[in-house]
Amino acid sequence: MSDARDSNGTTWSALKRRKIVQWALAYAAGAWLVLQVVSLIAGIYGWPLVSVRIVAGIVMLGFPVALVLAWYHGDRGAQRVSGPELLIIAALLVVGATLITRGEHGASVPPAAVTTATAPQPAPVPTPVAAQSKSIAVLPFADLSPGRDQEYFSDGMAEELLNALAKIKDLKVAGRTSSFTFKGRNEDLRAVGQALGVAHVLEGSVRKQGDKVRITAQLVQASDGFHLWSETYDGDMTDVFELQERIARAIVAKLQVILTAGDATRLVPVATNDAEAYALYLQASDIFIRRDSDHYPGAIRLLEQAFALDPNYARAMARIAMLHAQTALNDADLETVRRTAQRAIELDPTLAEPHLALAQAGRRNGGYLESTRAFERARALEPDDATVAFYYAQNLFINGYRRKGIEHLDRLLTIDPMQPNAVYRRGLQYSYDGDQQAAETAIRRSIDLGLSFGLAGLSLVESARGNHPKAREYFLSRTIADDCVQDRAAATRAMAEGMYGGDAAQHARAIAVIDQCLAARPVLTPGWVVVGLLRMGQAERALVAIEQAKFHSTATTFNAVWSDIGDEVRALPRFGEVMRAIGMADVWEQYGPPDRCKRVAALEYRCE
Repeated sequence: MSDARDSNGTTWSALKRRKIVQWALAYAAGAWLVLQVVSLIAGIYGWPLVSVRIVAGIVMLGFPVALVLAWYHGDRGAQRVSGPELLIIAALLVVGATLITRGEHGASVPPAAVTTATAPQPAPVPTPVAAQSKSIAVLPFADLSPGRDQEYFSDGMAEELLNALAKIKDLKVAGRTSSFTFKGRNEDLRAVGQALGVAHVLEGSVRKQGDKVRITAQLVQASDGFHLWSETYDGDMTDVFELQERIARAIVAKLQVILTAGDATRLVPVATNDAEAYALYLQASDIFIRRDSDHYPGAIRLLEQAFALDPNYARAMARIAMLHAQTALNDADLETVRRTAQRAIELDPTLAEPHLALAQAGRRNGGYLESTRAFERARALEPDDATVAFYYAQNLFINGYRRKGIEHLDRLLTIDPMQPNAVYRRGLQYSYDGDQQAAETAIRRSIDLGLSFGLAGLSLVESARGNHPKAREYFLSRTIADDCVQDRAAATRAMAEGMYGGDAAQHARAIAVIDQCLAARPVLTPGWVVVGLLRMGQAERALVAIEQAKFHSTATTFNAVWSDIGDEVRALPRFGEVMRAIGMADVWEQYGPPDRCKRVAALEYRCE
């Protein structure tokens, strides 16, 4: 090759003579065009992102090669490439593509490479790293109605689509709680996809004016924000289920999901033919989903109006049963739950929600076997429903099946990783297993997700660490709210001091608070009564409280019973007898002994 300077001695004139700048600009323009075409085709056919990155890497590797050839051939006065040069260029590009591909895949281990024997323990809050291609999150739709007063309706549309897609076996759908965490936040959809572990995101808007409704939906590829599909659907309220069906079908077709025979019939059931009844249902559901318990009576009235308009509206009756189950205090209330739930089942045997209501009613009345059967039925009907999955896992913990409970809770968190209560419950289980760092991480995560009582859970972690002053501080973050004590603030402080490192005098004050509460004969015996007795070494009294309480906070109570602080109560000779008396042993007879018990005879169990 000749010297880099031309006859005038300047590099710039050499560059001009060899047309290096023109080559560089032409290559850049061609490269940009190639990348745009490849990105478009990859989006249409669902190619993995690595394919686009490989092409981009090859294009970048080719840039210096092109400039070197331009310099060399330009000096000879002919911009042509010989056969041997083409072979050298091809070899360089193949090597470069191989290195890029290895770089893409070398950073992570495929799931198949992790065996059961060597697989690490799950992270405190499962965070999906790689999303499967057939996965989606449905974000809450924006309310574009003239008065911006139809948010309950736009949220309802998104939830209906989410529920429809979740029924497709070949499609992973992020849970509602996690998807709706991003409501109003205008987050980058790539970040949303990464947080929820999904490859696609559905977003949209709803404009409702009178009986007319317009739904706009768009499907976005989460990895790069590429818009795969968008459509606008117009109709009136009587067409709303058909509009949802068309949207769901379009998404399924775009994602190339294989439908089963059942799915092929219909994705979105026509729950009611009465538009006003449907609107009332969505208003009541908005209250229920927000857990706005002060307005539950109003929500029940809305649903009763909906059912009056359409006496076959099974979902309205199922939601009535669920609302009653959340607030039931006495036998009359529990009978209302059973009556409304049974009516919903008669109208639509495929609904899981009325079985959840029956499960909660049965457990509050000591019917542990009845409750467990109802949970099993709900799970069989809706195995991928996040609400069903959470209550099912919680029931496993109550019945003493901790290992199975953790397994189901971890599975739930892969679907709904931002469900605060599930994250919190997972943190408690980490603490019971002695992993306080993982427990703290999970519990703090639940607080970040908005769980109001999450901070109190850290008292468990600090107590296990022996940091009793900090445990008391966290316990005091939430004042006892039960009517069975007179001075709630004083009672909270007494319990904190007695449970966490207290001396004899502090224990006595805490037990006096418990005595005061039990003497008031509360309809619902608070869970902190049993937990407090266990923490202060009053195992026999704790067992009596479990035996005598007609209704008690079963989740709080039995989480403690099956943890390390319950070692003494489980070792009592009467423990198996009490479990038989309250009906818990009936569950074990049908589903097997719990993790810490052995069956010695019919309905007789020895626990440790």
